[in-house]
Amino acid sequence: MINGTFTNDGTVEGSKQALVTDLKNAVGDAGNLVNNAAAATVDEFAQARTKLEARLDQAKTRLIDASHAVSDKAKCTADATDQFVRDNPWKVLGVAAAAGIVIGAILSRR
Repeated sequence: MINGTFTNDGTVEGSKQALVTDLKNAVGDAGNLVNNAAAATVDEFAQARTKLEARLDQAKTRLIDASHAVSDKAKCTADATDQFVRDNPWKVLGVAAAAGIVIGAILSRR
């Protein structure tokens, strides 16, 4: 973990970067398809369409992978928070009370 983000493949940052790359490639392929549509033969158009569909499928897979990575990270964070609260109930109660006092003071000034 570096600076609070995961950087290995299959992680939040890695999935995000791969997804961005795949989407840029898909947009570029779509642009080329539109630009060359008038001059393209039926076979060239079919090949370009197949390539674009493959890029979109790859981007969809990356999006699902990124979703799983974010979900896993959120679950891990929730588990760690739950464990902290169970191990330190008085600290959590004190912080919650202090936060309530600060929020009450801020709201009473309005």
